[in-house]
Amino acid sequence: MTDKKGDTIASSTTSNSKNTPKKANLLDHHSIKHLLDESVTEIVTGKGFIEDVRMSNVRLLMGSIIIIIALFAQFYNKKFPENRNFLIGCIVLYILFNGILQLIIHTKEKNAILFTHPPAESFSSTGLVVSSKLPRFSDMYTLTIASADPDSISAKPQVEFTKSVTQWFTKDGVLVEGLFWKDVEGLVNEYTRESKKSK
Repeated sequence: MTDKKGDTIASSTTSNSKNTPKKANLLDHHSIKHLLDESVTEIVTGKGFIEDVRMSNVRLLMGSIIIIIALFAQFYNKKFPENRNFLIGCIVLYILFNGILQLIIHTKEKNAILFTHPPAESFSSTGLVVSSKLPRFSDMYTLTIASADPDSISAKPQVEFTKSVTQWFTKDGVLVEGLFWKDVEGLVNEYTRESKKSK
């Protein structure tokens, strides 16, 4: 009897968590964009595109190296000025790796929120780069889908839409997922159609 009650409570908790509406602070630009970007990722990966985490792993690796350099500089067992050359070396390495990290972010990632591998059943050798923009003090959200490798033979023309976020949220900040899903899925389908046309 107890087990059945426990199962009932667990199942109801799970269903409640699935039915919990997604909500953003409409006065917070970052809150709105973060919620929309997360939803886009869910929709695109739900269409069979597997997330490519290599770029994220590179960023994590570079960030870890930068932190280790800073910790070595902070806790080196010699006092200044004996550790002067060591500190200079740490500063140079810190600037170098931080510069490389910023270069990766600005040249590779830009406004990207998702990198993917091509779907398993696809003949394409390149995945997607999904990017988004929501300028500050603006309600216009731009979503772009493009090939992850624009120089590839199988690269396809990018597609995008720019729409007001006001059509996807209630006055309480709850995301109307059905409307947003329809728009994003339509863009993914448009990219797929462009891919078929260009073959």
